[in-house]
Amino acid sequence: MAKVAIITDSTSYLPENLREEKNIVMIPLNVIINNETYKEEVELSNDDFYDMVGTEGALPKTSQPAIGELVELLEKLSADYDEAVMITLSSGISGTYQSAAAAGGMIEGIKLHVFDSEISCAPQGFYVEKAAEMAAAGSAGDEIMYTLEAMKAQGIPAYFVVDDLNHLHRGGRLNTAQLLVGNFLQIKPILHFEDKKIVPFEKVRTKKKAIKRIYEIMDNDIQPGDDIRVCVIHARREEEAKEILAEILEKYPHADITMSYFGPVIGTHLGEGSLGITWYKKR
Repeated sequence: MAKVAIITDSTSYLPENLREEKNIVMIPLNVIINNETYKEEVELSNDDFYDMVGTEGALPKTSQPAIGELVELLEKLSADYDEAVMITLSSGISGTYQSAAAAGGMIEGIKLHVFDSEISCAPQGFYVEKAAEMAAAGSAGDEIMYTLEAMKAQGIPAYFVVDDLNHLHRGGRLNTAQLLVGNFLQIKPILHFEDKKIVPFEKVRTKKKAIKRIYEIMDNDIQPGDDIRVCVIHARREEEAKEILAEILEKYPHADITMSYFGPVIGTHLGEGSLGITWYKKR
């Protein structure tokens, strides 16, 4: 029976202890701030990142792992594994998927399957954890990929509320007029992934109303008796995330609910203060 390694990039933001427990290998993306390059989740903490962006006004950039790093990782894994499944963040916002596919074609001794999650953060982590569970149970790479594709077809909704319009303006995602009007009207954009990219879903006045709107979307999607998993995601807003988590748990007391965070790479897109809610039906 083939042994299958499970690899994720850093933007799934799975805690180190969980990765160790489930035998998940992580390769970091890079964040460039003030001409310095840092490996996310390894050399740059969330607090340091948001401090540099907020206090120093730094405009970060990101980059995928180098193909050489991916090749080196696969060569190392080939000593113990016959196959590997790598779950990447969306190919619409990063070249990580393409780089992994290229690296897989350069290695002998291990077969690499690359899965484009077409999303990121906790939803990407859902795929990674499922793959790890299947690998631990002895599933082959093709079987794991089939299951992940089925999960994708079912859909994993994820909606993000952006708090800092100034951040979007600095990143070129809002022009000056949109920034002024948005701040005046207290607009809080709700974003989601569509066609592999982060795009606007709705513009809502005030964060409270934006979160309420996401609750409405959840209510329309979740049916009584659904076995669901929910994750609340935050960019250095843990107390707000806990409040949202408690509200969801009150409404869906049997849900499997966790909390995660927007790390530096995705924080580059969304900014500090952002909040997100994602869920999927386990069966």
